[in-house]
Amino acid sequence: MKRVYNFSAGPSMLPEKVLRTAADEMLDYHGSGQSVMEMSHRSKVYDGIIKETESLLREVMNIPDNYKVLFLQGGASSQFAMVPLNLMTGSGKADFVLTGQWATKAYKEAARYGEANVVASSKDKTFSYIPKLDPSTFTKDADYFHICLNNTIYGTKWNTLPETGNVPLVADISSCILSEPIDVSRFGLLYAGAQKNMGPAGLTVVIIREDLIGHAKDFTPTMFNYQTHADNDSMFNTPPCYAIYICKLVLDWIKNDIGGLEKMKEFNEKKAKILYDFLDSSKLFKGTVVPEDRSLMNIPFVTGSEELDAKFVKEAAAHDFVNIKGHRSVGGMRASVYNAMPIEGVEKLVAFMKEFEAANL
Repeated sequence: MKRVYNFSAGPSMLPEKVLRTAADEMLDYHGSGQSVMEMSHRSKVYDGIIKETESLLREVMNIPDNYKVLFLQGGASSQFAMVPLNLMTGSGKADFVLTGQWATKAYKEAARYGEANVVASSKDKTFSYIPKLDPSTFTKDADYFHICLNNTIYGTKWNTLPETGNVPLVADISSCILSEPIDVSRFGLLYAGAQKNMGPAGLTVVIIREDLIGHAKDFTPTMFNYQTHADNDSMFNTPPCYAIYICKLVLDWIKNDIGGLEKMKEFNEKKAKILYDFLDSSKLFKGTVVPEDRSLMNIPFVTGSEELDAKFVKEAAAHDFVNIKGHRSVGGMRASVYNAMPIEGVEKLVAFMKEFEAANL
């Protein structure tokens, strides 16, 4: 059986153990005589699956009791509207730090529903760094303060959270959730698409402090009101059943095979260091992010020549390193080394990069 090293920014690799368990249970989940794909979401069997998934997520992420976990659909992009519809209801103002495409989209969507203020941006240098913040520019009566914790396209990561006082901090954590511990209590709301570190595409997870629920704008659609889903334990309509089930298997893998998020972080730091150390010493390849803001998950790099970049991507694919082409907005290459990427995948990629460098300098 052939397995490639998938460096895609999402959907990404899943742990092989998770895939094998899902395959084993495809036709008969735990003696139920049916697949999770086909069972009723109202059945006792599925009720056990979704409850266990939430329980595991709370345990692995150490989520406080005064936070709700919601299993939704629509991707993180739907949250660009859901957050302001539910939270931008006091002063009608919110602050944004623009560190990439997704943070910018969240800002533009929120501007449709209230006063969206940009307090800092790193667009001037192609989002290659996390901007330093001046708290005096923060909106004192903002309903929330929004950041994208890890920037998938540009490969930057917040290492120090903004101090927002009583203003709830909201973060898109799609490309770094479950990669290392997060102090959930520092945030009012966290949201993430699952297709990078949690499971397949189709599931969106929202972790929201309970006091932020129940204040939606009057015209908020029923399905875009957090209250709807909180009151119905994420079962107001048919949830993304199979994606939630795979998420359960991933969480079990993190807890029991990896040993939790502290161990997951150590594993991810080791992987990232292998590639960053090579980029820092290479005569052909170079990373595009300032060292202090480098992501553990998404590592963009270039040769300085579009022709050589294209040649590298083509030859990499021939050697089973796939989806390594950079985002169309920035070009170059990007290696996304999410949780399920084994260390040997990064080691073999670096070995190939060394060969390519020797042949093309």
